[in-house]
Amino acid sequence: MTHTFPPFRRKLVAAVLVLVSPGLALAQAPAPKPAAPQTQQAASGQAGNLQPATREAQSLSSLAPLVDSVKSAVVNVDVQARPEVPEGMEDNPLFDRFFGGNGGNGGRGGGRGRSEREQIRQGAGSGFIIDPKGLVLTNNHVIEDAVTITIRLDDGRSFTGEVVGRDPLTDVAVVKIKEKVDQLPTVKLGDSDAVRVGDWVLAIGNPFGLASSVSVGILSARAREIGASAYDDFLQTDAAINPGNSGGPLFNMKGEVVGINTAIVGGGTGIGFSVPSNLIKALLPQLEKAGSVTRGWLGVGIQPLTRDLAQALKLPVNEGAILTQINPGSPAAKAGLKADDVVVAVDGQTVRSDSELTRIVALKKPNSVTTLSLFREGKKQDVKVTMGTRPDLEGLSKKKPEANDEQDSSRRVGVSLQDLDARTASQAGFTERAGALVTDIVPGSPADRAQLAPGMLVVEVNRKPIASAKELAAVIRAAPAGSTLLLRVAGPGGGRLLRALKMP
Repeated sequence: MTHTFPPFRRKLVAAVLVLVSPGLALAQAPAPKPAAPQTQQAASGQAGNLQPATREAQSLSSLAPLVDSVKSAVVNVDVQARPEVPEGMEDNPLFDRFFGGNGGNGGRGGGRGRSEREQIRQGAGSGFIIDPKGLVLTNNHVIEDAVTITIRLDDGRSFTGEVVGRDPLTDVAVVKIKEKVDQLPTVKLGDSDAVRVGDWVLAIGNPFGLASSVSVGILSARAREIGASAYDDFLQTDAAINPGNSGGPLFNMKGEVVGINTAIVGGGTGIGFSVPSNLIKALLPQLEKAGSVTRGWLGVGIQPLTRDLAQALKLPVNEGAILTQINPGSPAAKAGLKADDVVVAVDGQTVRSDSELTRIVALKKPNSVTTLSLFREGKKQDVKVTMGTRPDLEGLSKKKPEANDEQDSSRRVGVSLQDLDARTASQAGFTERAGALVTDIVPGSPADRAQLAPGMLVVEVNRKPIASAKELAAVIRAAPAGSTLLLRVAGPGGGRLLRALKMP
């Protein structure tokens, strides 16, 4: 991606790879060109000079047994979602440019007979099963704003998914299969801290719609900060990651997941980033139970401690986080922390930089008592702090309005409804004076497949009269997954038709 993208590009994420900063690409990233094959002479000519550890690495045996043991737990995550219109961009021609076309799915096609602005975003990402009853991990950007989620297994089975929890700040999401299932294949979250730079890693996913594709490489670096959020702590790998790999697993050689593949560098090859498994394990209990993540908070401004600053402050250490500001009334202020304090550890865990302090504090529980080890005027001391709750600085809670029946029905089956008022009935020529008027249909949704269309008036469900949009929405919301609603719809002029709406 180029640097000409407008500032609202973060909302343009198709369900493939996350846009994290200028130069980090998503679906628009060109497929990397294959490297020229190495000649046998070149490969063998170096063998005599290899160190023992390198010779061992080059004699890596087939990965087929490893792939066979984990591949069945890797899934495709197909999503249909409405692109969110950035505030103030409704009439901006750039909006159509970036939201139109095929819906951002790399060629599957978008809506039918609609303007580009109304087309649904269709995406194909990846995920993996961590519980035999159908709990799936993937990226938040894969399922964000989803209208429908379909989980497709390697054996050909497909199920309907629903979001259990998500954390946009780390791009992690948990999805549950809605149908009753058991004994599904699973994989285990491993220890990402135990993976060393240079260790072999393996990625499996759905790049460009090519299901169950396998690539192998090494761990290239750790703790990468790529501008995605304040909590960046990515693993970097040269295992091939492409659009569609988002949400898929990065395995160690034991078949354990050490990361969720999340981002690539636009224009570059062999540079991919994964959310480490240990971070995922720390967030998972909250995501499963509460659906979101609550983070600890100190209420301070910080900057990294450099060698020059350490010398100027007459400190015996060169790594840590300098407190530059103490917010009035914050947990830090109440604990007596001061500007120019240098934090070097939290509950015994070493702090090497300001970003590391941010990540460590975020994982602390609000109201828990934490010990900060710090230097103040050259002297080391411990200070106890009662953690606060991090404010919603990004306004994420505002993006999720309180649900009601109408909104739930729209999300579940892709239909928007309103009551039929007397004026509309008269102008449209309806003979009926009550019912639920269909105002919009999401292309490709269950409502679309049932051949519902804007302008239809639903007057009966399962042969029972429907008097309002709220009444129909409540029926849709309560209908069991897999059931079918028999709708009687009326058109202008009095004609009536039957429609079968299958519940996802």
